[in-house]
Amino acid sequence: QVQLVDSGGGLVQPGGSLRLSCVASGIVFDNYVMAWYRQTPGSKRDLVARIDSSLTTTYADSVKGRFTISRDNTKKTIYLQMNSLKPDDTAVYLCHGQSSYSNYWGRGTQVTVSS
Repeated sequence: QVQLVDSGGGLVQPGGSLRLSCVASGIVFDNYVMAWYRQTPGSKRDLVARIDSSLTTTYADSVKGRFTISRDNTKKTIYLQMNSLKPDDTAVYLCHGQSSYSNYWGRGTQVTVSS
């Protein structure tokens, strides 16, 4: 059974930091491009950051310089280090895994940036 378990969200003040984690099971992790998306109520899911098996990364313009995506293939885990958080970063953050023949989503973790 394939599972992507994302965690690490919470309530943080503007300017603060959080680190999200996503642990995968049931897949050949090295074959997957992994990513974080975020979604607010009534909106579509937007790509935040993506990392492939060669550690090439892509970021949304809105998070460049503040967020860092990384992966540990031995632990089948990806991370999203989020610094200098802003209220506009408030959303549900979802882990996503994509291979040439399948894709999977985590259930999401809520990030709220508020004073």
